[in-house]
This record gives sequence, C-alpha cells and structure tokens, in this order.
Amino acid sequence: MRQTFYISTMTNTAGLELGVPAYNIEVIIEISIEIINDLIRVVMWMEHYFTNQPESDSKEQAFTFTLRGREFKFKTDSGVFSKNRIDFGSVLLIESMDIRDGMDVLDVGCGYGPIGLSAASLTPHGSVKMLDINERAVKLANDNLKLNGITNACAMVSDRFAALKEGETFDVILTNPPIRAGKQVVHGIFEEANRFLKSGGALWVVIQKKQGAPSAFAKLTEEYSSVEEVAKKKGYSVFKAIKE
Repeated sequence: MRQTFYISTMTNTAGLELGVPAYNIEVIIEISIEIINDLIRVVMWMEHYFTNQPESDSKEQAFTFTLRGREFKFKTDSGVFSKNRIDFGSVLLIESMDIRDGMDVLDVGCGYGPIGLSAASLTPHGSVKMLDINERAVKLANDNLKLNGITNACAMVSDRFAALKEGETFDVILTNPPIRAGKQVVHGIFEEANRFLKSGGALWVVIQKKQGAPSAFAKLTEEYSSVEEVAKKKGYSVFKAIKE
C-alpha cells in the first residue's frame, strides 16, 4: 500500500517593522515512502550482485544443498546474491519448474548457478545456458558446473540477453529476476524473453508479492498468450507464461 507523509514549514518575514505586511509561505512536500524505499534498496544492494565487477573483497565459501532429489556442491563468494544458502524463491522455482529431457533451457540472472545446474540435471540430453551481468557470479557458476560434473551447460557474462545470438531460441527460460535493479529492468526481462522462446515455449518467473508479484503478473499477461500461477508459498509466487 502506498503511504505518504507531508513536511510543512511556515516562514514569516521580519518586514513588519518596515511597514511591509507580514506573509506566510506554506511549503507542502509530498514524499512517497514506496519510492524512497526503492531507492534505498537499489543503493544498498545493487553493488552486491547486480553489477559487472563487484568491488567487495573475495571471500569464497562452500556448502551442499539438495535440489530435486540431487545433492549439489556450491562454491560462493561475497558480491553475489544469496551467498550463504540457496534463497527460498530459487528453491521454490526449482521445485516447481517443468523441465523434460531434451529441452534447451536459458537461465537469466543465474548467479552462482543453482537454477541452471538443477535444470541441466533434468535435461541431460538438452542444453542449458546461464547468463549474468556479474563476472564473479559467472565464474562461480562455471566452477560449480565442473564441481558437480555437469557438462551440458555453460555460464556467460551478459547484461540480460545481450550475449545471445540473434535467432537463438529456447524451450524454457527461467528467471529469479534482480528485483533490486528496479521494475524497469525486471519487466524488460519479461519483454525480451518472448523473443528468445520457441513457439509454445515457457518463461518461468519467481517473485515475492511485496516485491512486485501483482504487477509482474499483469505485465506477463500483456506479453504472453497464457499466464498461470503454478506455485505460491511464503509470499512467493511462481508464474509460467507461454508464448504462442
């Protein structure tokens, strides 16, 4: 819900002593709390993972995590999203997504790779491309592919879809979008994804209600022939959008 508050100031002149009528100037400034919070989030979080070259010192760590019945080993680092564990939204997307063997899959905003690695394990005779603007995250994703013996996937540095070739298409596109980068970037991913999907292909999106799920659903219905909410848990929704 949008909240607003008002800052009101009253200014009086000293002109009364000079015979000039005193006057009042009321300044009313309306400030949207929603906009302020968005700006604060962007400033605080953008460098952490939605940047090409994180400035934070490297502090690598590792953990294991079971996804779709398989235990994966992950190497992570500072300056990447959810470095300590797989975030709940990604887990919900992974557990909900429909990936069949032989499919070609694209993971947009792959981070260190949990979604892309999971997809690759589900389509051993298909292929997976993983894209992220963060160079450190992409290196980790490729390291994690090797660490888990996955050979049908690769990660590439890319500002959204920029690294893809014209005409390249996929059966499935997956994204846990970079919410902190702003609504324009997130909705831009939805728009561009349509161009890289095969006819009948699906875009799978996970997003939190308080971070824009309703507007994301509305945007998807503008861009795709069919959109459904396939999972909902703890304030997160997974949407599946089908291209005609």
